[in-house]
Amino acid sequence: MTVINKKLIKEIDQYLHRLFPINRSITGPGNRESLHILQEIVPIEIKEYPSGLEVYDWVIPPEWRVRDAYIKNSKGVRLVDFQTSNIHLVSYSVPITKKMTFDELEPHLNIHQDLPDAIPYRTSYYKRDWGFSVTHDQFSALQQEKGELEVVIDSELNDNGSLTVGELIIHGETDKEILISSYICHPSLANDNLSGAVLTAFLARELIKGPKRHHSFRIVWVPETIGAIAYCAINEEVMKKIESGLVVTTVGGPGKFGYKQSFDNKHPINKAIEATFKDEGCDFITYPFDIHGSDERQYSSQGFRINTASITKNKYYEYPYYHTSLDNLDYVKAEHITDTLLLHVKVINKFEDIQSSHITNYSHLFYRNRYPNCEVMLSKHSLYPQIGGSIIPRIDEHDELDLILWLLFLCDGTLSLHEVAKKLEVPEQSLLPVIEKLLDKKILEDVSFSTKTQ
Repeated sequence: MTVINKKLIKEIDQYLHRLFPINRSITGPGNRESLHILQEIVPIEIKEYPSGLEVYDWVIPPEWRVRDAYIKNSKGVRLVDFQTSNIHLVSYSVPITKKMTFDELEPHLNIHQDLPDAIPYRTSYYKRDWGFSVTHDQFSALQQEKGELEVVIDSELNDNGSLTVGELIIHGETDKEILISSYICHPSLANDNLSGAVLTAFLARELIKGPKRHHSFRIVWVPETIGAIAYCAINEEVMKKIESGLVVTTVGGPGKFGYKQSFDNKHPINKAIEATFKDEGCDFITYPFDIHGSDERQYSSQGFRINTASITKNKYYEYPYYHTSLDNLDYVKAEHITDTLLLHVKVINKFEDIQSSHITNYSHLFYRNRYPNCEVMLSKHSLYPQIGGSIIPRIDEHDELDLILWLLFLCDGTLSLHEVAKKLEVPEQSLLPVIEKLLDKKILEDVSFSTKTQ
């Protein structure tokens, strides 16, 4: 898929470079700073949820702030430096100032087994601990030090802090909402998930600029897991009304497009994504829904059951640099994000087309059986086989007679054609010829107008 939009590519690239160095976590000033920068693109409302607040089975943790962190040798040289890469510090590390031997330090060091030049990204959100992540060369340099090492983590955990989220509501012709969610809790990791946070802002701008749509859009930037849980808890009533959405994550890599299906793989959101890929001639990977992944785990949980899918370009878990310092701006490019952005816009257009065709053509069509008392004598209307006794109902498929019987049973003026078709698990279009025949025979009557005006 080739997209040439130099102005948009340049814009996205500028924001990537401004946002990449910021230290983000599940709480803290880095998240606020990032959202303030994204406010330059669209009018995001920044909200704060207090530390200590119970959100279902979780509690919002203390707010984490870090000013500096390093490991110095006996000569005062920083061998590991948070200022060089914020991934060196295990996220949510507690403060420490201590001199220790390498043997004492080693249990607090993390290395990547397969990528010697990479700094692995590690966290300790809900366990009070501390640690550093290093390359193989740094590990060897620390190991060779004979004297004591000075270990400093200048951080704090504030019980009176808060968790920061961004929210933007774009109103459409109806209050039926589509959810678009991305997460902002990772530090200097470009694909996972700076790419998603930036794409979401530019996608919101495209939705605002374009014509008014049938759906409204609820767009959120949240810390992964705890942020989505908190947002669901605080906005439970409205979130339970949402049927579908997109989780925007890992959208900027150099590899193939893919998408993770929503939990109902027959849902129109999946149909819209696949149809768009095919329209664009994209070779793509389909990832079935599973319980691992991003915030679709929260949105699809039993209490909400929002069908959320993800369009990806080098999906999380699937690329070698995942959760390492090599997931950087050499790996992720603005051109890739631009391509994925335009795919998101086309998917939303396709989804709206699919949904509006159902609404326009079928959800407002109502029919009523004019002979509601017992069965209609179908043979009198030339709708029944002349020789009886040979009909055996078939399972999981409907012939014309079967559809006639079901339509006369279900069409009482209260169910739309869309609802009838859903009950029968058949396409709405397959019912139209049978309905026309029953209307001609004056057995059914069209009550769509009177139902709409009640």
